[in-house]
Amino acid sequence: MENMPEMNHTSHESHQPEHATMHLTFFWGKNAEILFSGWPGTCTGMYLLALVFVFVLFLIVEWLSIYHRGRCGNSSDCAIIRTIVHGIRICLGYLVMLVVMSFNVGVLIVAVVGHTLGFFYFW
Repeated sequence: MENMPEMNHTSHESHQPEHATMHLTFFWGKNAEILFSGWPGTCTGMYLLALVFVFVLFLIVEWLSIYHRGRCGNSSDCAIIRTIVHGIRICLGYLVMLVVMSFNVGVLIVAVVGHTLGFFYFW
């Protein structure tokens, strides 16, 4: 054990930029990162644009879930189209999950409202 380097548990070195903070609990505020490093950043306008993006993304996921269940017969063309739509819906579903994992309360509220209004409008 003499050859082992001493570990200093009090220092918190980070390899991320200073503005990037990984939250593991819900928080309020516009300084969030959603999907991409540095986006939306610290600008209020970009945060609002990110919220609009999240809202539209959730509306699209709801629309695709309805489209996916649509009736178009048993043709092979229909099966291919439904399979492609399913793949897109699953991909967007994973993006939706990652968006909510930003733990930003504003993003969560917009996500829930987007899903709710999408369900209301498309059903």
